[in-house]
Amino acid sequence: MAAAAAARINFFLNPINPLNSKATTHLRTRLHFQPSRRRPRATSFCTRASTTPVHDEAAASDPFVLTTPLYYVNAPPHMGSAYTTIAADAIARFQRLLGKKVIFITGTDEHGEKIATAAADSASTPAQHCDIISQSYISLWKNLDIAYDKFIRTTDPKHEAIVKEFYSRVLANGDIYRADYEGLYCVNCEEYKDEKELLDNNCCPTHLKPCVARKEDNYFFALSKYQKSLEETLAKNSNFVQPSFRLNEVQSWIRSGLRDFSISRALVEWGIPVPNDSKQTIYVWFDALLGYISALSEDTEQPDLERAVSSGWPASLHLIGKDILRFHAVYWPAMLMSAGLGLPKMVFGHGFLTKDGMKMGKSLGNTIEPNDLVHKFGSDAVRYFFLREVEFGNDGDYSEDRFINIVNAHLANSIGNLLNRTLGLLKKNCQSTLVVDSSIAAEGITFKHTVEKLVEKAQVQYGNLALSSACEAVLEISNAGNLYMDERAPWSLFKQGGAASEAAAKDLVIILEAMRIIAVALSPVTPSLSWRIYGQLGYSREQFDAATWSDTKWGGLKSGQVMAQPKPIFARIENPTEEQNAVEAPKKTVKKDKLPPQAKRVVEA
Repeated sequence: MAAAAAARINFFLNPINPLNSKATTHLRTRLHFQPSRRRPRATSFCTRASTTPVHDEAAASDPFVLTTPLYYVNAPPHMGSAYTTIAADAIARFQRLLGKKVIFITGTDEHGEKIATAAADSASTPAQHCDIISQSYISLWKNLDIAYDKFIRTTDPKHEAIVKEFYSRVLANGDIYRADYEGLYCVNCEEYKDEKELLDNNCCPTHLKPCVARKEDNYFFALSKYQKSLEETLAKNSNFVQPSFRLNEVQSWIRSGLRDFSISRALVEWGIPVPNDSKQTIYVWFDALLGYISALSEDTEQPDLERAVSSGWPASLHLIGKDILRFHAVYWPAMLMSAGLGLPKMVFGHGFLTKDGMKMGKSLGNTIEPNDLVHKFGSDAVRYFFLREVEFGNDGDYSEDRFINIVNAHLANSIGNLLNRTLGLLKKNCQSTLVVDSSIAAEGITFKHTVEKLVEKAQVQYGNLALSSACEAVLEISNAGNLYMDERAPWSLFKQGGAASEAAAKDLVIILEAMRIIAVALSPVTPSLSWRIYGQLGYSREQFDAATWSDTKWGGLKSGQVMAQPKPIFARIENPTEEQNAVEAPKKTVKKDKLPPQAKRVVEA
C-alpha cells in the first residue's frame, strides 16, 4: 500500500507525457452521413509532444496546473459545482504547501443553445445573462474561500482567438470535415445521442427529457481516427483516468468503437463562429475544453496558442464530475493529439451528491443551495463536511443532521475545545506564556511520535487525492491530543505545585504544538479555521500565509512565546432536530405525578 501511494505521489512530481502518436486508419462507418466535400490532406506539425517520459530537473520545476470544469451558466451554481471546486482548492492549497508553483484554473462555459434559451426566458441578452451568472460563481467562490489563480470565461476575446487557432490547426491536420447528420438531439446535453443509450420515448438518461429529431449540415471531428492511439495511451498510463473504476468505463467506451462527432452547429447563433464558415458556430465542448489552455494566456499578451501552452500546459490534473468523463477522457485527448499538443497527466472523475439518500432535483424540492449552506454554517463547516464525509471519487450523501453532528464533533469539540481549554489553563497558570521549547517538552514523549506518524499519513493521503483520509489523519491528532490531556490531567498537576506543576506546563506546550501542526495540516481543507488556530497561538497573518508543509515538523513553538487570549475558534452549531427531541421527550416518557418533589418543582417552574 505504501509503495503504491508513493508511486502515485511520484506521478505528480515527475510528469509523464502520454503517447501522442496518431492512428494510421480512420473508421467512419458507424455514422450515417453524406460528405459534402472531401477532407483536406493531412498536414504534420513539428510541435508534437515527445512520447518519452520526462524525469529531468525542468519537469520537476514545472507548475502544478489543475482545473475544475468550466461551469455552464444556464443557471446559478449548485452544490455539485461547489463540491468540485472545494476539492480542487484543497488540492491546490496542499500543493502550494509543498512549495509547488500552482496554477489553479476555474471559470465558466458561456456559449450554446441552452444559454440563449435561458437568457430569453429572463428577458435579457445572452451576454447580460452570462455576466450575471458568471459573477454568481465568482461570489460563491469568494464565500467558500476558493483561492483560484485563473478564472476564464469562454466569451473572453483571448479565449475565442485561441479556439479559432486550435480549430484551424486541427482542420489543417485533416481531422475536420463537413457532412450532413440526422439524429436524436438532447438540448440539455447539447449533443446527439445514440438510440441504444436512450430510455423509453427517446428520453435522455441524464435529463429524462425526450430527445428531438434533427438534421444538420455540420463539421465533424475525426474521433475514430484516434481509437488505437487512445487505447495505447490508456494501456501505457493507468493513472491517466482515476479512480481506476472510471478508467474501466473509459476503456469500455473506446473498445465499443469511437464515432466521429459534430463540432459545429448551424442552428445556434450564440457561439464562436467557425473560422472557415461564419454561418456555423463551434460546438460548446470543442469550445469550452480549450478554456484550460486559454486561461494560461496572460491578459497583456496577444492571444497565441503556443505561448499559452508554454505557460503551463499540459495540466497536471483535470478534476471533473463523472457525468462529463467521456468529453475529458476521450474527446479531449484525441483533440489534443490532432493539434500536436501534450495530454493532461490525469483526469479524475468524482461521484455525485445526493440528499437524504435521494437524487437531488428542483422538481423534488430537495436541492442544496451552496450559498445558503455557507451563510448558515460558514465556509469551514461546508468545506470540511463534504471533503471529510464523501470518499473522493465515489458518490456521497448530505443530510443536515449528519452535517451538524460531524462538524460539531470534529471541529467544535475535538479540535476547538482542545485548543480552548489548553489556552485557558495556560492563561490561568502560566500567564499565557510558554515555559519551554516544544522540542524539549516532548523529549521521550510517545505522543510526539504519534503526531509525526499521522502527519506523514496525511501527506500521503493528500498526495493520493484521498481527501477524506487526509482529514481523518489530522483529526486523529486532535483525538490523540484529547486523550493525552485527559490522561495527564494538567489541571490536577498544577494544584500539586513544584515538579508536578512544571510537568503540567510542559504538557500544555506539547498540546499547543500539536494544535499548531493541526492548523497547518488541515489548512488545505479549512483555511479560515486554521488561521484562527494560528492566530490564537500568537502568530501573525503573514506568518500563517508563509507556512509550508515543512512547518508540520515538530518543534515550532518556542519558550517565551506568548499565546493570544483564549476564545472559541469554532462555535458549536445548534441542531434543531435535537432541540425538538429534547422538548418532546419529557412529554412522552415522564409522568408528572411520579416525579420526586425536587423534579416537580423544576418542571412546574
